[in-house]
Amino acid sequence: MERFSRSVSAVIHLMLVLLVTEMGPVAVEGGPICKATSNVYKGLCLIDDSCDIVCKREGFHKGDCKGFLRKCVCTNPC
Repeated sequence: MERFSRSVSAVIHLMLVLLVTEMGPVAVEGGPICKATSNVYKGLCLIDDSCDIVCKREGFHKGDCKGFLRKCVCTNPC
């Protein structure tokens, strides 16, 4: 019984390690990410997709709504 519980414990630990590594941050080309508030987006940023579209039109890689005041923040690899 002890051998079974050790095997189960080892499998659970392995699954947790794999899960944690899959959930880690993803960096573009391994470099740092630069952030800038959108100059075009007006008002509260409530929908990430709208922010993303505006940021891409401004020449950025991606955009997300961030912060307490819900600003549209655009990101690019530095």
